[in-house]
Amino acid sequence: MTITPDLHFTRQLAADLRSFLSLCEEALMLGTCENQSLADNTNYRPQEFLHRRKSLLSGLDAALMSLKKQRVAWQQFDQADRQHSDEIKSLFQTVQGVLMKLLLLDRENQQALLRRGLVPTQHLPAAAAQHPNFVTSLYRRHSMP
Repeated sequence: MTITPDLHFTRQLAADLRSFLSLCEEALMLGTCENQSLADNTNYRPQEFLHRRKSLLSGLDAALMSLKKQRVAWQQFDQADRQHSDEIKSLFQTVQGVLMKLLLLDRENQQALLRRGLVPTQHLPAAAAQHPNFVTSLYRRHSMP
């Protein structure tokens, strides 16, 4: 049995998606700032970014918990009704696009941290932890022209 979404639910889901999108965009701006800071060899302060990341995390966790609950209800609605919710569909696509950009940027930042030797050994795979400078030297060898 499928259910038709009511206007209140759709409005709440759209508001929660916009809130989550705002947090994702803030995380993307933070990642961009970190990327620029990593490119500037003299101005990178990892603690500043760690603190800002942690403050974003609680908001992202709360937004995700709310969206998870709504997702279950959303999936119970008739597919035709879901297809007619253009705003919701657009918000989902926008969130997905921002998350993809954020993931790619985070990967770039991790690689930059590795090249600079700034990744703690406990965050490296077991083989690399035994030789913590191995990954850094690999990046240096392959990034030199």
